Amino acid sequence: MADPGTPLSDHFDGKRFHNPRRRIRGLADFVQWMRTRQQGPWPEWMENSPGKPPPPRIPRETDPADALRLTFIGHMTFLLQWQGLNILTDPVWSGRASPVQFMGPRRVCAPGIVFEDLPKIDVVLLSHNHYDHMDRLTIKRLWKTHQPRFYTPLGNGRRLRGFGVRDVVEMDWWQELQHESGVRVVCTPARHFSGRTPWDRDAALWCGFALLPQDGHADGRAIYFAGDTGFGKQFAQVAERFPFLRLALLPIGAYRPEWFMSEVHCSPPEAVEAHRILRAELSVASHFGTFALADDGFAEPLAALGRALDGLKADEAARFIALAEGGWRMVE
Repeated sequence: MADPGTPLSDHFDGKRFHNPRRRIRGLADFVQWMRTRQQGPWPEWMENSPGKPPPPRIPRETDPADALRLTFIGHMTFLLQWQGLNILTDPVWSGRASPVQFMGPRRVCAPGIVFEDLPKIDVVLLSHNHYDHMDRLTIKRLWKTHQPRFYTPLGNGRRLRGFGVRDVVEMDWWQELQHESGVRVVCTPARHFSGRTPWDRDAALWCGFALLPQDGHADGRAIYFAGDTGFGKQFAQVAERFPFLRLALLPIGAYRPEWFMSEVHCSPPEAVEAHRILRAELSVASHFGTFALADDGFAEPLAALGRALDGLKADEAARFIALAEGGWRMVE
């Protein structure tokens, strides 16, 4: 729950958080979706690419000072290795996106890095409290093994401390804080909602994040993790505030049926439009191919992304990619 002292804003009314000027579908809409849903096919299990991916590493002394390595773990979990830090986004290693491990959406492919093979994790960016993003079992393991700092939006600190985490920083939209490494962390708006039970709907905030190198660094290009979000003006706002985006992580899945999901999840064409607005040097797809959360089938998001990219100029389309689990990229 939000702290009683949380100031009123265009996204907090004193009790609940909300998306400015945006309606979120209610219970009647959910029931209508359940009655009419037509879910695309998903495999029981999908083997990851053959061969073990190269082990993750902190950039070596011989690498450029601004070296950035990105590894896709799965769903919305990435490992960012940059500025001497190992950073995870929305870490989920559990077999199900659920409060329990005997029911709920089941993982259909293994995480791209075995948990025990992770380097020392310094920072976790946690966008909101849904089970496919805030996974209790993974968070408890991370804290026990690595004791990283968790950056998360308002209202999530109490729950994380309940998981045993003792280094939690809560942030509001557009708030900027500096990590002791000098890296600056900015909490950015997103179009979504929150809740882990029927009784805590929108009691905590949701967000994306931007990361910037320390002040005065020769390379001021930002990294943008959009979080779980519908399409909205936040992309133009991010583009205005951070005109030199080095990397954008953009969601493409759980978008059907669009009449229901579009308020909170980008479709692949909307992700491509966000890529165009952001003018990122590289965009990478997220939120697909791990958990069956909506009606789009396993292969649909990537197929729709390919069709949407066909409408861009070749050089612009080449700057939006998707990685397989365990796939990695040294980002220029």
